[in-house]
Amino acid sequence: MIVKEGKIISYAFNTREKDKIATHHAEIKAIEKANKKLKSWRLENCDMYVTLEPCPMCAGAIVNARIKNVFYAVKDETNGGITRFNILNKTMNHTSNATQLLEFEKENSEMIKNFFKMARKKHK
Repeated sequence: MIVKEGKIISYAFNTREKDKIATHHAEIKAIEKANKKLKSWRLENCDMYVTLEPCPMCAGAIVNARIKNVFYAVKDETNGGITRFNILNKTMNHTSNATQLLEFEKENSEMIKNFFKMARKKHK
């Protein structure tokens, strides 16, 4: 979900499996919708809220879109574009701030793990 001035301007879901398109992550799709709504590729002064820490591709898109803040519920130990690969670092031309929302961290982590277990069973 992308928010500007306290209002939701876009949201999306991961449709990679359904669409069979590798780039159809929720973050990418939400960015595209926000770009169209604001008629600009720049999403300055926008914040993004996601369940799982963005992957490197999505973190790169967040930086390129100039999103100001990213809030995520669950850290991705394996593919985290923020904590593992440090995509939002200070050496790029734009810096996005990232914050893990720690309230209900354990519950959120269990929910995500269970979701992906079910999704893997469904797509076998």
